[in-house]
Amino acid sequence: MTVRRIQINRVASATRNAGLSEEVIIGEEILAQEGCIVAVRILNNKYQYNTIEDTTGRMVKLHAGDTLAGVLGFRRALKGYAGVVPESLKVGDRVHVLNLGGVLGLCTAENPELGSPFEAEVLGAVLEFPDTGDRIGRPASIRSRSIIPSEKLELDVPLVCVAGTCMNSGKTVAAAEIVRGLSNRGKRVAACKLTGVSLMRDTLAMTDAGAMAAADFTDAGAVSTRGGVILPIVRGILNHLSRLKPDLIVAELGDGILGEYGVQDILQDRAIMAKAVSHVMCAPDPVAIYGAKRIFEQDYQLSISAVAGPVTDNSVGQDYIRGQLKLKAHNARYDIERLLDVVEGDLARAVS
Repeated sequence: MTVRRIQINRVASATRNAGLSEEVIIGEEILAQEGCIVAVRILNNKYQYNTIEDTTGRMVKLHAGDTLAGVLGFRRALKGYAGVVPESLKVGDRVHVLNLGGVLGLCTAENPELGSPFEAEVLGAVLEFPDTGDRIGRPASIRSRSIIPSEKLELDVPLVCVAGTCMNSGKTVAAAEIVRGLSNRGKRVAACKLTGVSLMRDTLAMTDAGAMAAADFTDAGAVSTRGGVILPIVRGILNHLSRLKPDLIVAELGDGILGEYGVQDILQDRAIMAKAVSHVMCAPDPVAIYGAKRIFEQDYQLSISAVAGPVTDNSVGQDYIRGQLKLKAHNARYDIERLLDVVEGDLARAVS
């Protein structure tokens, strides 16, 4: 196999498990598999959705001519790009940058608000050399040094779940503020994002808010999540955080409760839900929260503890939620103390 050493301008955050430097060795034999790390050259300029998150969590711009280390993966985002891993891949082929975390694949659906995605020329597979003296190397993958998925849940602390009706419904804000508030009230809080597509931004927000530890599915070797394969990854993350002995875990469920990232699998899992003592639901409008309540009660036999998100931004949505749906409504930005009281009440009842 022909190999060569190249300089990388941008190392995407999705590659972080591999611990890449800005100088990598690449090979011509490429495994067209989810999780494999590939070096590409950006071919076009963009003037919106034109940044990439690096392994420090910084957002840096991409330009035509930049070399990027990204990860092959799938994406099924309603308000972003959708894409797939190509069936085969060779040097010189073209792929697209599907998200801010550096997920690479063939775009199958664009979003008009974002324009067309970055197009990139494949340079080769990034190689890793795990054995001392290894001169051949092997294709690098984010499954290296990842949290180990598990078939058994070993969670011995309560779980607070923050879900939403769709992307951009306020989930990360609510999760981070719950972490911040409970930490300030003296609790050791761990946090995680269990579903979505690779991006460090949300778990960094939780760490910045005071989480003693935070992890997501990429830490467990997954570029993105989807139904049918998500549960071992979720159990692995929860088991990992539980071993750190927090008082509780705040878990954000990325995307929506009817999306394609596997949120339904989690909400239907009886073992995980037995540990979920509080459910905060985020929604953008009254119709969304009306539907979420029906889905939670009828499909999952679960109760919503409190509603947050844009639907609670003023009294119009709050009055509807409290009066018509008989649910608690507390905005995570300016009514956080009462939202925390709801969550703490759920935690207290769970241990009583």
